[in-house]
Amino acid sequence: MATTEGFVPITRAYLARYYDKYPLPPLPDAATDLAARLRALSADLAAVAPIAPDEELLKQEAASIPAHKIDENLWKNREQMEEILFLLNTSRRPVALQQKSTPEDSEIVSKLDDIEAKLKDMLKKLEQFQLKNADNVFNTVMTYMPQDFRGTLIRQQRERSERNKQAEVDSLVSAGGSIRDRYALLWKQQMERRVQLAQLGSATGVYKTLVRYLVGVPQVLLDFIRQINDNNGPMEEQRERYGPTLYALTKLVLAIRLYLHVSLARYEQRKLEEDDIAVLQQAVTIYTEEFVKFTEFIGEVFVNAPFFISAEDAGAADARKSDEYKETIIPAGKTHEVILSVEAVNSYIAWDFSLQQGALNMDIGFHVEYISHSGEKTLILPYRRYEADQGNFCTVSAGSYKLVWDNSYSSFFKKSLRYKVDAVPPVVEPAVMRPVL
Repeated sequence: MATTEGFVPITRAYLARYYDKYPLPPLPDAATDLAARLRALSADLAAVAPIAPDEELLKQEAASIPAHKIDENLWKNREQMEEILFLLNTSRRPVALQQKSTPEDSEIVSKLDDIEAKLKDMLKKLEQFQLKNADNVFNTVMTYMPQDFRGTLIRQQRERSERNKQAEVDSLVSAGGSIRDRYALLWKQQMERRVQLAQLGSATGVYKTLVRYLVGVPQVLLDFIRQINDNNGPMEEQRERYGPTLYALTKLVLAIRLYLHVSLARYEQRKLEEDDIAVLQQAVTIYTEEFVKFTEFIGEVFVNAPFFISAEDAGAADARKSDEYKETIIPAGKTHEVILSVEAVNSYIAWDFSLQQGALNMDIGFHVEYISHSGEKTLILPYRRYEADQGNFCTVSAGSYKLVWDNSYSSFFKKSLRYKVDAVPPVVEPAVMRPVL
């Protein structure tokens, strides 16, 4: 384990001192006022036609208190933008607007197109923000990992996990899932990632197997990711300071969607009035402008946060110099073998080796073979000569795997081999949802 001498435990009080340097400018009062105005306009439209059940649910959501977590609100905003864009799609607009029956209809179409363009641009920026933030978090954590096969395996596990999650989303969409269903699944997957982090931090569940590969990870980082979801954990400080602004934006976008939904549904009975659509346009303008400001601000806070410290500061460089490697001398004409036992398929056999060379440029033969429970041998990695190599493969059968370093071709020179090998059990992923046929 790398030294953590001089590290300050990441606590809520510690983050409070950091956040003091990042005051968030307040939202304009118009953001709250416009949300209330749009909800009132929506209520007035009930006189034109009774509120339908789906409209009642949306009305209740628009009037309710937003979720507490910052990222849950980001997902909620993204969901609402998609729902609004769904409403504004030309093919779903009222017939009079599709046909631009009157000059008044044409003017309304122009204003709706402007609203649509603003929200499309904002949605794209939010998607990019979330992707960038997720990659920054993962890459930052990876700077603490020794740069050998352990880091490679963790990256492969993440890639496989993300492929499975995307397949689950694709299956839901193919089965006719709604935008709301899709975002419920996306948030569920986000919470699964959080649970995995918590398991990693506390070394529980399947991640207990992986933690032993994370030599050099500062304990303060593991402590932080273990408690990141706690209601009164370190991130609560961030929620208290920056949450209210985001909550107000969430309520504003819900009010925008509610008004568009009920007004377009009643367009044939009552066309949008000029003053009302002006309120809508102003709400969308303030929402998109302020949301861009918020994501840019919170992105800067994330990047510079104290739990994002460099690998050098964390002592990862020292971790890479750890004594986990074994060393052996392979005499001329001899071989060195290591047998790894695998109990489950989809485990990983991994290796990292090099020759301790002098003036001569030397190499050594290397191959891997599988030995079944009955003793039958199968060549997995063909023989080849290397000066050094790092690699891994996913097993398809349980049994024994023999790694062989071969110096039998040498008549005079012994080889000084430095190596590290392991069999890593699989991290079990949840079953992928299949389409309903």
